[in-house]
Amino acid sequence: MKDPTIPPVENRKKFMFYDTEQNQVKLKIRCNFDGMSQSQFFRIMIAGYVEDDEHVLAYIKECKEKYGVQGQQKRNKTSQVHKEKKLVESKFALKEEEIEDIFDMIEMETNL
Repeated sequence: MKDPTIPPVENRKKFMFYDTEQNQVKLKIRCNFDGMSQSQFFRIMIAGYVEDDEHVLAYIKECKEKYGVQGQQKRNKTSQVHKEKKLVESKFALKEEEIEDIFDMIEMETNL
């Protein structure tokens, strides 16, 4: 069966980063247990992050606080933007592309 998470050849980009051997072994064992490849795992997690999955974003928020990624003010601003996005989505039932355009404009205004 073809892996549905694999993008077409013409759209593929390679991700590469370093971690410990211990984490690599644990990941391989855990992915095997869950019946997926490491590539599938990373594609699934990336999709959850870029598609604003609330569970993935909650975990990212916890990690940012735990590891001191971003300042508190920037984390609060990011959280506020996500709340505003949800409100706009529910209030106006806009398409994802339209919402992204609106929030791009808001972000540009706040950076001026």
